[in-house]
Amino acid sequence: MGSGSDDADPVNLSSVGYCTMSIEPIGLLTIIAGLLGLLLGYRAAFATLVVATLFGAAAAVLIGPANIQPAHLLLAFVAATVFTRNHERAGAIDSIRFPKPGFWLMCLVLYGVVSAILIPRFLAGDAQIIPLGASEYAATGSTVPLGPVSSNFTQSVYMIADLICFTIAVAVASTQAGFAAITGALLAYAAGNVLFALVDVVTYSSGTQWLLEFMRNAQYTLHNEEEVSGLKRIVGSFPEASAFARTTLGALGFTGTLWLCGRRPALTGVLAIASLVLVVLSTSSTGLAGTGPVLLILYATALLRSGFHPNRPYRSAAVLCAPLAVIAVVLAVLLNDAASETVRNYIDLLIFNKAGSDSGVARDAWNVYALQNFFDSYGLGVGLGTVRTSSLPFALVSNVGIPGSLFYLLFIGTAFLHGRGTPRTFPSDVRLAARNACLGLIIGDALAAPTVEQGLLFYVLAAMACAEPERTAEEPFAESSPLTGARA
Repeated sequence: MGSGSDDADPVNLSSVGYCTMSIEPIGLLTIIAGLLGLLLGYRAAFATLVVATLFGAAAAVLIGPANIQPAHLLLAFVAATVFTRNHERAGAIDSIRFPKPGFWLMCLVLYGVVSAILIPRFLAGDAQIIPLGASEYAATGSTVPLGPVSSNFTQSVYMIADLICFTIAVAVASTQAGFAAITGALLAYAAGNVLFALVDVVTYSSGTQWLLEFMRNAQYTLHNEEEVSGLKRIVGSFPEASAFARTTLGALGFTGTLWLCGRRPALTGVLAIASLVLVVLSTSSTGLAGTGPVLLILYATALLRSGFHPNRPYRSAAVLCAPLAVIAVVLAVLLNDAASETVRNYIDLLIFNKAGSDSGVARDAWNVYALQNFFDSYGLGVGLGTVRTSSLPFALVSNVGIPGSLFYLLFIGTAFLHGRGTPRTFPSDVRLAARNACLGLIIGDALAAPTVEQGLLFYVLAAMACAEPERTAEEPFAESSPLTGARA
């Protein structure tokens, strides 16, 4: 789900009919957490869901070959908690009214579901596809004639869940207490991502990977014991390195922006630096190629946030001189033969040589066929979840065509480009951080996404980017709050 995984569609419903169902140990913990959320209230329940999106390689419930992840199971508890409250239910409904971002997301989901049902059947056999899920043809790793696949159903379910999650997040974040709770949950997510990455490396080095088997139980291929030139591929709590790198780019965008805005600088600064180091060392080409653009976004944020101001000469000088510092570091590395060779080999291995690898050739082929499928479908797309790609733009045009791509762009534009609130306040800074985090995830998806679906975390961040808690009648945010931190 927006992870860039080669096994991005873990659910195969082709054999549903006589399915066994089992609740895994992590599923029992998820149910307990959901019940506690019902008791503690909707804010605590939703904050728990945000943190649970960390468990990308876990299955809470197994239904035959299908995996239900902890966050999706918790979404049912959260929905039951939120939609029984009049104010929050009204906020969720209001979030999908024209021309708000939720309206365009709803249009994308509706078009995606309808296209998944109709187009593979109407255009059956008219094109060759790289199927995302199981089809009626034998799985050979090559193309098959266009037709319905199992992932038409599963991707539709995921997109509906994303829409529900987005509306709930907007409703919860419409109150100042809810906005602060989700902000804290996102920081906890970033901290948990760093923690699981470290645990992944330590358990691999010590031969104790079995300690993480409780959260690596999904029934699809996990790439959690791979190395590149003797370096452990960091996967954290995700199925593979590219999924970890993609989510870490988002965490870097969120924590880095809050640090630049002076919000809890000790915490957000440490998390930003740790995320940066881990994404570079993850041995993921997605992470390495995406780090530069995310750092440029953070630098642009620093310029817009600080620029040059006579009352802040030291901060202004630091921002303006940052490129010179980067150049100095690069020159120092180039002047050291051993260091420059190590860096050059690392970059060559992960980026420049990637295109010639078996994986790179396969991913390029996916995108070539996806683009052809766009033309084969007369610009309508061949149906949500039908074809596998290796880039979000190709996934959009091939699966949901021009209509779906337009709805997606309208959703992104209305969520991120519309000015909200008063600049340099806590809500404004968090909205900026959420937007930058979404851009980080989009960059990762543009490099390696196999599907249109980008995961629950993306839509939580998108909801935070367009939430306006200032409109409530509560007291203004107290600057002494442990979440707001110092004002920049």
